[in-house]
Amino acid sequence: MKMTVERPVYGLEEEVFVTEPTKPSLKSLYYLAGMLKKDPGFYYTHTASNFSRGKDISQGLMSGVEISTAVHGDIDGLLDDLASRRNDLIAICDGLIVPLGHLINFYAPTNTCAFQIHVGGVKNREKAYRNLAYFLPLLTLLTVNSPGADGKYYGQSFRIDKSFAIGPLRSDWEYRFQDIIYAKRLNTIELRIFDPIWDLERIRLLLNLIDAIVKTEKEYLFDENLYNKIRSKIAVTGYCEEIEAIYRDLNEVREVPRQIFQNTCSDLVWEFYQQEGLTRTYSALDNAYRTGTFMSTRTPSESDSLLKAGIGFAGYYVPKLPYVLWKYWREW
Repeated sequence: MKMTVERPVYGLEEEVFVTEPTKPSLKSLYYLAGMLKKDPGFYYTHTASNFSRGKDISQGLMSGVEISTAVHGDIDGLLDDLASRRNDLIAICDGLIVPLGHLINFYAPTNTCAFQIHVGGVKNREKAYRNLAYFLPLLTLLTVNSPGADGKYYGQSFRIDKSFAIGPLRSDWEYRFQDIIYAKRLNTIELRIFDPIWDLERIRLLLNLIDAIVKTEKEYLFDENLYNKIRSKIAVTGYCEEIEAIYRDLNEVREVPRQIFQNTCSDLVWEFYQQEGLTRTYSALDNAYRTGTFMSTRTPSESDSLLKAGIGFAGYYVPKLPYVLWKYWREW
């Protein structure tokens, strides 16, 4: 009997804050307008602006900015694409690019950033979805990066535990606001739970693990109730006894040191914040995103240019509005 070989394809959506220097501002639209001007054919559909909602607007209207890749069938090409999109943002941006799931100095469940992975081209979507969901608690620890809220320690990821945009899994895999969904607009499995991180090598490992899980012939027994029971525990405490069995199963697919899941980005960020304070932490995150080195190197002065915000609104938000409305209609 001839075996079926999966040939999945992948796409990435990365959201990051741009702070000036400790809070996002509408100047972020100016940076997006610059990217759109550079390559309108690509960035019209591969960038987005996000905003706070409800009572969180009192802390600031602007949320993160989003860049996304094209579709790729190999991980190296996908990561090269992500690096190129990052470089285009870096080139235009004089604010601090802060890859966090939630800003340390805010308490705003609607003002969060994510790193989303789309998986397409699989023959058996249901099997791939269940297998990915089974390993998701462990995979999540590769990117947890949201340790604080309102200046206080929360855990591994305030965003995962509190964000409106994700949550426990439901029987309806098309429901948008959960950790992993079937995205009907794109015909992909979308992993929505991950926090943004600066570390491309961690992202490479995550993508290679996802690729191996999608391609494995084995079917793992996914327990939705167990997943929903432990997701908040993972968001707060990190690696726990409930995912030890998942770790052992992952090593059947691909061997990975346990320490990579136990030593998280959140731990590094919070330790640095305690020693160096807020502005230098955001500066270190910015430098890590730009160069790969987690070290504070610059602290720009506070900037909220009304002129540049206006240029960004006219040059980015207004032209993008028809596409935003169409996308919203297709997703719902």
